Amino acid sequence: MKRGGILDMSDALDTLYREVILDHYKHPRGKKKLDHASLRNEGKNPTCGDEIEIEIDLDHDTVKDLSVSCAGCAISVASGSMLYEVIKGKSVDEVKKIAQVVKAMLKGEEYSTEGIDIGDLDVLEGVKKFPVRIKCALLSWTTLVDALDRKSNSETERVSSTE
Repeated sequence: MKRGGILDMSDALDTLYREVILDHYKHPRGKKKLDHASLRNEGKNPTCGDEIEIEIDLDHDTVKDLSVSCAGCAISVASGSMLYEVIKGKSVDEVKKIAQVVKAMLKGEEYSTEGIDIGDLDVLEGVKKFPVRIKCALLSWTTLVDALDRKSNSETERVSSTE
């Protein structure tokens, strides 16, 4: 919308955000199968039918490679695609911090990106205007963190059972 002959900045940002989300939806990154996955998890959003499968190849504590196969709405697929671009090569701790930022951003809570690279994830902030879509945007992140937490818990259990 033009106001006084100048394009409103809010409208320009909304247009840019929509373009980024549509690009990730039409051309999702990371949609492949891994030969050697350390972790695998599936997630579903029964409300709108979104489904995701995440495979992660860890090299010690670093995401060496991953696969994100998502079927569903544009927000869900785009969020999974952005997840792929942002977490590859990051440590598990960095990945969990990024996931916390995404969750806080979508829920309208305070967050800080100091010391972490969130790439294009800030475009998801607009989703908070549509509360019914927040679960769509969070599906890939909760599925990822659940897989990482289960791995951490099983390692803790193994350590304590051998002592």
